[in-house]
Amino acid sequence: MNLRKELAERLEAGLAQVGAKGVPAIVGPATRLEFGDYQANGALAAAKRLGLKPRDLAQRAIDAADLDGIVDRCEVTGPGFISLTVADELLAEASTTTTRPQIGRVVVVDYSHPNLAKEMQVHHLRSTIIGDAVARVLEALGCEVIRQNHVGDWGTGFGRLVAHLNDIGAAAHSGGSSALADLERFYAEASARFETDPAFADRARQVVVDLQAGDPPTLARWRQYIDLSLSHCHAVYDALGVSLKPEHVRGESAYNDDLDGIVADLDAKGLLAESDGARCVFLDEFKGKDGKVVPVIVRKSDGGYLYHSTDLAALRYRADKLRAKRVLYIVDARQSLHFRQLFALAEAAGYGTGVSFEHHPFGAMLGADGRPFKTRRGGGTRLLDLLQEATARARKLVRKKNPELDSAAMDAVARAVGIGAVKYADLSKNRTSDYVFDWQAMLALEGNTAPYLQYAYARIQSLFAKGGVDPSSLSGKPTLREPEEHALALQLARFQETLEQVAATVMPHHLCAYLYDLASAFMRFYESCPVLGSDARDDRLLLCQRTAETLSKGLGLLGIDTVDRM
Repeated sequence: MNLRKELAERLEAGLAQVGAKGVPAIVGPATRLEFGDYQANGALAAAKRLGLKPRDLAQRAIDAADLDGIVDRCEVTGPGFISLTVADELLAEASTTTTRPQIGRVVVVDYSHPNLAKEMQVHHLRSTIIGDAVARVLEALGCEVIRQNHVGDWGTGFGRLVAHLNDIGAAAHSGGSSALADLERFYAEASARFETDPAFADRARQVVVDLQAGDPPTLARWRQYIDLSLSHCHAVYDALGVSLKPEHVRGESAYNDDLDGIVADLDAKGLLAESDGARCVFLDEFKGKDGKVVPVIVRKSDGGYLYHSTDLAALRYRADKLRAKRVLYIVDARQSLHFRQLFALAEAAGYGTGVSFEHHPFGAMLGADGRPFKTRRGGGTRLLDLLQEATARARKLVRKKNPELDSAAMDAVARAVGIGAVKYADLSKNRTSDYVFDWQAMLALEGNTAPYLQYAYARIQSLFAKGGVDPSSLSGKPTLREPEEHALALQLARFQETLEQVAATVMPHHLCAYLYDLASAFMRFYESCPVLGSDARDDRLLLCQRTAETLSKGLGLLGIDTVDRM
């Protein structure tokens, strides 16, 4: 149940009955024993129109609303707020139910999309983990999610890489060359040769021509490089614990054969014009400072294509072939203009009518100096280096806290804690904001961190072990007696609404805030309400079980593992 929505709808029905139809009820956050304050948005104007004081209108809405079985106590507070205490019986029921899926619809989530010319860098972290968390949440709500990893695997830059691969020799072509084991070095070598060796540069340009012409040997060599580069990416995905798989990769090259058709279609619809030899679309809503319309280049004067062309082909594919109803692009904020132009161009061309195309931008990950974050490996920015450092730091923390763990167990806990800390530190921030990467803060066992939530889960498992309790044997719904039990059950009841909020806003930090509030509510309950030695043992064990399940599921939707011991 989405308790917040249910209460709002009942209050709105009450408002409608007393003449304030169309005034929506605004749901407040959970506080103490009460679900929160509801203020009727526009109620002041409605009250004036009806010749009533706001408090009197609020009371009439309460009297008219059907709140039986859902609210124990209801009163008017302040200038006209409605304060509700949710019924314990309802909370007990809601605390034992799992997430209820909604009617499924196809949602495409475009995320991660690294450039395969190089290894994945730290700046790929945000798109990868934000997109992955959103995809998991949408699936939990019953959507059919299609992941799309729109990798950069085409373009002039690959000419120099394939040409360099051609020159290395048969050993490299067998796939076992150490030169390809370090893609960063390979990329640097190829780039340096292109800048200093004119003959090599000519060969690289010819490779581009051969690639675009579909020359089989050149395509085979290109595919060898792409496959190896993708293997590096998936090693990072495995270490990071994200759900992207090889079958989700559909890069720029996949749309190469569609581009001429896109241009022909835009031309047939009267959208194309020529500007300095390039084929462009002029959209009135995009003007420069001089007031002139800025062209969207679809094909360059040399016949080459840019991102607009490829992205437009991908957009049309997702709407027509994948039959998406919603397409989410998890791409950094610097691309905002590109996506505004892309969506406007799609609308003008009639592509994806009725589909919601959404760019969900994110800010940068910064170091303490306020500049883009770099790992400590000689100033490098490889994402794998960051994840290895996170695991190493977490191992020190785990060894200090729980030295009796054997080596294998300590390694497993260190991976879960270290990788979880990095992901949660990012996901817990509003994605539109920049944030400062801070090892000490993200690995803290107190505050809104992954280790704090993982520790809360481990503490419940320790309680079960101490009491010899098999949590899977617990069933029924708890009787709520104490305020802390009510507060914990209330927080448990908010899981569904939180997932729906994340799905609607593409903001995973709402789930992080919810899990932190849940863990905090559990800690207060645990400190105030004895469990194993209590007459209310079974009821409180049920609350512990449900809390552990929700923490595990919520962290799992963020792509973070739980551990039984820390």
